[in-house]
Amino acid sequence: MANYTAADIKALRERTGAGMLDVKKALDEAGGDAEQAVEIIRKKGLARAAKREGNATSEGLVAVKVTDGESGQVATMIEVNSETDFVAKNEKFIALAEQVLEAVHAAGAADLDAALAAPAAEGTVADLVAAQGATMGEKIVLRRVARVEGPRITTYLHKTAKDLPPSIGVLVVTDEAAEPVAKDVAQHVAAMAPKYLTREDVPADVVEKEREIAREVSISEGKPEAALPKIVEGRLNGFFKEAVLVDQPLAKDPKTTVAKHVASTGGQLTGFVRFRVGN
Repeated sequence: MANYTAADIKALRERTGAGMLDVKKALDEAGGDAEQAVEIIRKKGLARAAKREGNATSEGLVAVKVTDGESGQVATMIEVNSETDFVAKNEKFIALAEQVLEAVHAAGAADLDAALAAPAAEGTVADLVAAQGATMGEKIVLRRVARVEGPRITTYLHKTAKDLPPSIGVLVVTDEAAEPVAKDVAQHVAAMAPKYLTREDVPADVVEKEREIAREVSISEGKPEAALPKIVEGRLNGFFKEAVLVDQPLAKDPKTTVAKHVASTGGQLTGFVRFRVGN
């Protein structure tokens, strides 16, 4: 019988993210030596990497970093996924996400391909993620990346469970005048999940599809032909109020809109990005 305790098993699980059975087998093979057991888990993880390739990665976290740039601020936001919430809250996984974030931000990567190719440790971000995934015994994925620049960038991270890292991340870009209300806007974006900043940002084909749906629904309800144009436009406006950030009623004060809340400062809201783990 190898010389280790239940506390040793728990500590190694938290350190590697591996399952209990894998940890016990590694400790048995290592004669209770924790460091050797880590190496065994990592080697076995590398051997199983191909088998995990098709596994779903619906857990994880969102992380952000903001620095001052030449003409304002620069922000990077990443989503890193794992297969289970057990790994998502593991200190090793959280540390990996921070390391990836630092590498991606330093490289100025604005898309996933550039982010995966960014230098990290002794290789690339892709190499680092693959190696750590092998150590943790799960498929780990850098799912997406956003990089924005602007006069002022406000961030908001939200936890949907107390024992898990942030699963919703928001970046809001404003000028300096609007910065005092940017946190309100960021929290609103996290809660309401708008798809577009302004009506002009909604693709023409999406608008046309919504208009067509509104017309078909109105006809099916027996609305008079002469009233259809006005009814359709009214329903289209309803769509805009749901999908367009500046048209939405402000979450903290539904009597006003996001646009009016920002306008009260004399400033401007110029962009936003929202990530939610798995969505």
